Amino acid sequence: MAEQKQPLLIKRYASRRLYNTETSDYVTLEDIAGFIREGREVQIVDLKSGDDLTRQYLLQIIAEHESRGESVLPVDVLNDLVRSYMTPGASVVPQFLQASFEMLRDGQSQMMDKMNAMNPMAKMPGFELMQAQQEAFMKAMTGGMGGAAGTGWGGQADTEKTAGDAAEGEDLDAIKKQLAELQDKLSRLK
Repeated sequence: MAEQKQPLLIKRYASRRLYNTETSDYVTLEDIAGFIREGREVQIVDLKSGDDLTRQYLLQIIAEHESRGESVLPVDVLNDLVRSYMTPGASVVPQFLQASFEMLRDGQSQMMDKMNAMNPMAKMPGFELMQAQQEAFMKAMTGGMGGAAGTGWGGQADTEKTAGDAAEGEDLDAIKKQLAELQDKLSRLK
C-alpha cells in the first residue's frame, strides 16, 4: 500500500475563513471536497483554540451535497444514523461504517492492481498516462466508491437496465474501441 501522506492542514480563522497551510491561500468547502475526492486527507483546526473541526466541516460538505440533490445516502441510512446517535450506550454503527468503507477501498485497490498486473503493456512508454486515465474512468464510473458499474452492493448484476445504462454501455464500447486503437498504435511503434 502507498505511504500515507500527512493530512492537509486547514486553519479556520476567527472570520470563519479557511486557510490552506500548504499553498498559503484561502479555500472553500468545495475546494476541501475536491482535495478529499483526489484522495487527500484533511484536518481542519480552529486557529485560536486549536480545536479539531474536521468532523463538523466534513458533515457540512455532505449536507450541502445532499441538499443540492446529489444524494448518496438513502433516507433509511440517514434514519439509522440518527437512531445510532440517540441510542444509549456504544453504537456499532461507526465501526460498521468504517469497516465497510475500508473493505470498499481495498476492493477497488485490488481490482486496479489486478488490471495492471494482467496488462502486458505496462512496460510501454506512455503507459502511466493511460493507466491514470483508466483509474479516472473507473472512479467516474463507480462514483469514486469502488463498486463495479452496473452491480448492486452485493455484487449481483442489476436485472433492470435503463436508458442511462444503455448510454453508459455505448460510452464504454466507445472507450474500449479507443483503447484498442491506442494499443494497435503502440504495437506499431515497436
